Amino acid sequence: MGCGSCGTNKDGAPSGCQSHGNCASGGCNRMNVHDWLANLPFSDPESNCRIVEVSFNNGSRKDYFKNTTLHYYGSGEMIAVEGVNGFDVGMVNLTGELVRLQLKKNKIDEKSPEIKKVLRRATEQDISKMMESKAKEANMLIRSRAIARHLRLELKMAEVEIQADGRKATYFYIADDRVDFRELIKLYAGEFKVKVEMRQIGARQEAGKVGGIGSCGRELCCSTWLTDFKSVNTNAARYQNLSINQTKLSGQCGRLKCCLNYELDTYLDALQFFPNDADTLELARGRAFLIKKDIFKNLMWYTMADSNKHYPLSIESVKKIKSQNKQGIRPEELETVEVVSSKPKEVEPEYADLVGQISLKSLEKTTKKRRDKERGHQTRGPENNRGPQQQRPSQQNTANRGPQQQNPRPPQQGGGNRNNNNRGPQQQRPPQKPSNN
Repeated sequence: MGCGSCGTNKDGAPSGCQSHGNCASGGCNRMNVHDWLANLPFSDPESNCRIVEVSFNNGSRKDYFKNTTLHYYGSGEMIAVEGVNGFDVGMVNLTGELVRLQLKKNKIDEKSPEIKKVLRRATEQDISKMMESKAKEANMLIRSRAIARHLRLELKMAEVEIQADGRKATYFYIADDRVDFRELIKLYAGEFKVKVEMRQIGARQEAGKVGGIGSCGRELCCSTWLTDFKSVNTNAARYQNLSINQTKLSGQCGRLKCCLNYELDTYLDALQFFPNDADTLELARGRAFLIKKDIFKNLMWYTMADSNKHYPLSIESVKKIKSQNKQGIRPEELETVEVVSSKPKEVEPEYADLVGQISLKSLEKTTKKRRDKERGHQTRGPENNRGPQQQRPSQQNTANRGPQQQNPRPPQQGGGNRNNNNRGPQQQRPPQKPSNN
């Protein structure tokens, strides 16, 4: 797939992205870098910064090159730069005065002769050759790991980066101790026919090269903008009242998250006003133990050994009780502070009939009727499954009779024949004599 906004072709090679600061071989998936010093006016044109920052291999590696040509290269353009016994192809990441600030930050002299030069704007042939070299990196990485495992070296091969012209390969590895890889370099050079360079990186740099999404929902800092990695320890979590949970505090690199240091200075400045020797307070009924410090409300929370209740105290109250303890006085109770939440109270939403005209009660009645009907069919026998006229013929016949048939005469008392009562209406009544008229 190509990038619609930067004009990448089907092969994934960018053809000059102006809207994105970082385009990779697979499209635009990096954060854009805004040059906020681009429109800065200068009286002397010679004082303009002629060094550009170029990113390689999907932004995992960045380097600086001197633009000695008369052309202007904007952010997102593919250019050819000097390499080791050849050339390399990268993408312009930063230009202008913003690069000068980056050089000052990284302590690089702008007039250093070690800075290589920009050759030209990358042609289609240069980009196609770069794509051919990049296609070999995956197989080369698998083979290099097998060779290192065969030599039983205690290292982990993280990434292989091949120069655009295919003359040099840089191997990034991770190792806890020093590794003697002289024999390994000979095998790599004979196997892949390239010049080999070994670079040791840390676990944080490996995570930056692999990339991913952090627990905050954004792209990893180490793969976007973070370049210098400072040491992070568990004291940073303790100062911020965070639970020491290794699973939550660790990043994708397996180390403590770098963002633990972002707000550490703010917490340290706020904790200067809290007393340091107030971990326990002596009371008449026992000791109160400190559980946390709230720098936003300037409160210190204590708990007693005989209860699970938490007592919020102000800084002045804690200092007062601490001074009383030094004099041998133990107060009876703690002077707690009423904590008022600034969050608005959530109102429970009212019930809304989303079903419409169909209510739940009508559905329950229909279900109950269907269930009773099914039970009735299961309990009846084969004879009881007849129609309504066949199930109860006697009742229907009696209902269709006349008034005399519905109320038959009572049986005769005495020794009469009982079968006479079962005769029809003509048999019960004797025939009338014919009249002479």
